[in-house]
Amino acid sequence: MEATAIADLAPVELNKLAQRLGNTPLEPIYLVIDGIPRKIHLKLESENPTGSVKDRTGYGLIQAMETRGLLGKGSIVIESTSGNLGVALSFYCKLKGYSFIAVVDPKTTQENLAKMQALGAKIEMVDQPDENGGYLLTRLAHIQELCDSSAAYVWTNQYGNPANPHIHYLTTGPEIYRQMHGKIDALFMAVSTGGTLAGVGRFFREASPATTIVGVDAYGSIVFGGPAAPRKLTGIGSSRASSFLTPDLYDTHMLVRDEEAFAFCRTLWQSGGNKVGGSSGAVLAACAKYLQAHPEVQDVVCVCADGGENYANSIFNDAWLQQQGLNVSQEHLGPVQDILYKLPFMR
Repeated sequence: MEATAIADLAPVELNKLAQRLGNTPLEPIYLVIDGIPRKIHLKLESENPTGSVKDRTGYGLIQAMETRGLLGKGSIVIESTSGNLGVALSFYCKLKGYSFIAVVDPKTTQENLAKMQALGAKIEMVDQPDENGGYLLTRLAHIQELCDSSAAYVWTNQYGNPANPHIHYLTTGPEIYRQMHGKIDALFMAVSTGGTLAGVGRFFREASPATTIVGVDAYGSIVFGGPAAPRKLTGIGSSRASSFLTPDLYDTHMLVRDEEAFAFCRTLWQSGGNKVGGSSGAVLAACAKYLQAHPEVQDVVCVCADGGENYANSIFNDAWLQQQGLNVSQEHLGPVQDILYKLPFMR
């Protein structure tokens, strides 16, 4: 549902919408690799109330802060966000009656900014890149300034609050396990704070240790120890190490370039399927490379963090790609010759 429509809902309708959190669908598609269709399942987190996996995170953070007695009348919730969590927190703060300030940066999409504002959030934009070429550390410094200025500000802290991975341990992981009937050879997730990967990874270590857990990151992110560099992808990667991830929670990680992620987003859509966001394109790109190297793998899930409606003016806009100096072409699909929503002989 569009944020402008959500903003007009009465409290009882807001509560009904909030109850739709989770139980997002799995959708099968086929990646044609070396001439062979390989079936994978997309976990479509865009079906959450405000359209992303961050709905789960936002709910978990607010619930944990309330349980600890940290939120009350007059509280002003604040968070640093690249977009999706800001939308989710805007929704839950509106539902609960809290004020919300989203600290964002120039990479935040216009679509997400509009959604946050429609839901009543105040936007504070930082425009000074940090030492790693991103904006995260600058956003966090601004959060600290706000917290130092008044006790009314309450930081949900998606980067260090254990409620972040815990909600994915309780919901995202078990849902995938149940939907796949306990049979998952490999599971791919994008990394930003590391909360989703840590929570889902912990669940699968307990429920299905044989499942290979793959963290997907962007070149230029330092989450897995790579060198810092500018990147166009949003909702994936970080200018700082994750507080949640430990090596025992995942088996391997893979890095994806901007052009590779965007090529998968655009090709998936042009194939007649869903529009997905950049982090989902990165997950698909990593999955394709992994499947080419592992022909024995059969039961695969890719967590798609959000839909493509937030990226109409960026990923799916030819002029924007040209402005960024990105030449996205078929060659960026790597081993994939085609993406199919059903096989030719299926009806």
